Amino acid sequence: MLQVSNLNVYYGESHILRDLDLGVPMGQMVCLIGRNGVGKTTLLKTIMGLIKPRTGTINFANQPITDLSPDKRAKLGIGYVPQGREIIPRLTVKENLLLGLEARRSRTNSQEIPEEIFALFPVLQSMLSRMGGDLSGGQQQQLAIARALMGRPQLLVLDEPTEGIQPSIILEIEAAVRRIIESTGISVLLVEQHLHFVRQADWYYAMQKGGIVASGATSELSQDVIQRFLAV
Repeated sequence: MLQVSNLNVYYGESHILRDLDLGVPMGQMVCLIGRNGVGKTTLLKTIMGLIKPRTGTINFANQPITDLSPDKRAKLGIGYVPQGREIIPRLTVKENLLLGLEARRSRTNSQEIPEEIFALFPVLQSMLSRMGGDLSGGQQQQLAIARALMGRPQLLVLDEPTEGIQPSIILEIEAAVRRIIESTGISVLLVEQHLHFVRQADWYYAMQKGGIVASGATSELSQDVIQRFLAV
């Protein structure tokens, strides 16, 4: 589904991502782990077209996208929930959700929210008329994921979706992401520090100093890897 090959990214003359290779198979969740500052968010922004690599290639659904703009990548079927959520506080929940329609590959005039969105995130149905800025952090995160799903993506990219969220809501978001994969067959690329969520993934990549230094099935995630790349 997604293949990143030999990616090198610089900020000015600072070499941030180094000869990085990563793949996300169809219908699976892949988790990217590593301490703060190793380049995880930079990688996601590069995949989304917000940062241009100096060398390397990005392919999505067997199509080269390295030179495509962010909006064209979204229309191809990549949904993105950035760190910090970035919902629009002065729009209602419904208006925020409808913004997700802009990423639809096939245009629609419908202004209805699909029932499957409310099945995944029931709390949003009772809050459609509330301003996005009035929601709690956990509710805003659910809104941000739901908005990305409105574009019917084939790949959902999530940057630390549990950051600053209370434990009970973390479990709800974990369960929703697993249901999304099981019910739609889409792929998920996740940056996450919360160990329980990491273990929900099928595969992990560990980053250090801008490169991939370990990878494998999360069922075989060792205590040594956890201590090296997840422990504070």
